[in-house]
Parts: sequence; structure tokens; C-alpha cells
Amino acid sequence: MIKTLNDIQARKVIQSARVARLGCIANGGPYITPINYYFEDSCVYSHSLAGLKIAALRANPRACVQVDQVETDLRWRSVLAFGNFEEIVKPSERKEILSKLFKRFPMLTPVESSLAGDGCSPEVIVFRIRIDRITGVSEG
Repeated sequence: MIKTLNDIQARKVIQSARVARLGCIANGGPYITPINYYFEDSCVYSHSLAGLKIAALRANPRACVQVDQVETDLRWRSVLAFGNFEEIVKPSERKEILSKLFKRFPMLTPVESSLAGDGCSPEVIVFRIRIDRITGVSEG
């Protein structure tokens, strides 16, 4: 039987997962891509090299993040969080966010890690999705 998760349950799911799917509008249509992230203070924090997702988010900052916890076909949780893209440009804030990301994901792409090590490299885009609505469902 499918049940709706309350806000606390949905936030626990998004906080515990390591990979999410980021949805945005690119070239006039939906675009979804996986991201590594961490969740803190109602924000999803991540980083990226320049590309389609960053161009799309800069053009239209509305986005969603989807996370699953799947144990079996009949025992799972799924959460959708909606919010706005915000690029982090202040060097000290970039460095702090990247430090948390690299601590959680020590095996991130070595090129990105070396570029982003000082928090100032413009090649690495650091961003957050500031969540304003979260929903979730579960079965099992």
C-alpha cells in the first residue's frame, strides 16, 4: 500500500541518499541528470563543470530533485523536492561547500577535485537548490 511521507520523513530520505536526479528545463524541454549532493538547511548542495544543466539552470532557475531508497520492488521510498537554483560565487562559501562535498564523496572526479581544491576555480560551478516544497511516498 502506497503511503504519503510527512515532511520529516521526506527530509530524512533526501538527507540520507547520495545520488539524486536533478530536473530542469533545457532547450525548451525537460532534462534530468544524476548528481552527487548533500542536503543541509533545506538546500541541496552540489557542483558541476559547465554544460547543459548549468546553462539551463541559469536560464530558468526553477528545478526539482528526486531521490529514491529502494529495498525491494514492494519496499521503497521516493521523494521530490522543488526549489530554485542559486549559484555560489563567494570564494569562502564555495570552498566550504566543496570541502563538505569532497568529504562525503572522496572519490569524485580527480580533475574536478584538483580544479576546485582552493574553492576559487571558475571552471567548477558550485550551487544549491533552495527547497521550498518537498513531497514523498513509500510502499512497504
